[in-house]
Amino acid sequence: MTRPWEQLIFLDTSAIYALADAADPNHERAKELFGKALEMGAEFLVHNYILVESAVLLQSRLGLGPAIRFLKESENFRIHWVTAQDHRRAVRLLEERSKRGLSFVDCLSFLVMREHKVRKALAFDPDFAKEGFELFQG
Repeated sequence: MTRPWEQLIFLDTSAIYALADAADPNHERAKELFGKALEMGAEFLVHNYILVESAVLLQSRLGLGPAIRFLKESENFRIHWVTAQDHRRAVRLLEERSKRGLSFVDCLSFLVMREHKVRKALAFDPDFAKEGFELFQG
């Protein structure tokens, strides 16, 4: 029997951007994987820092329209709202892992994934695999 968290996939900014930008080298793969996840009945997990990071990236590269469309559609995701404690834990992890060059948002993503017992990420960022998570392959 499938456990609820096995149907939960973390959605990273790298995949969100690839989905939105037809010129991105991962665009077709992102569409394919996103579609497969939906067919499986998976739900996507993000945190609000991913929403901000993605919206800023979309707006700066593709314009306001794609950013607003993403923000409206993000209501369909399961959103983890970052607490002050989450933020402090991510800062500590960033300090611990600074030699690897991780981003603060990635550190927070790893903590959120662990808290929600999520093992898979739809991401094109190799740091997720380096951290011990599985990149969703469909």
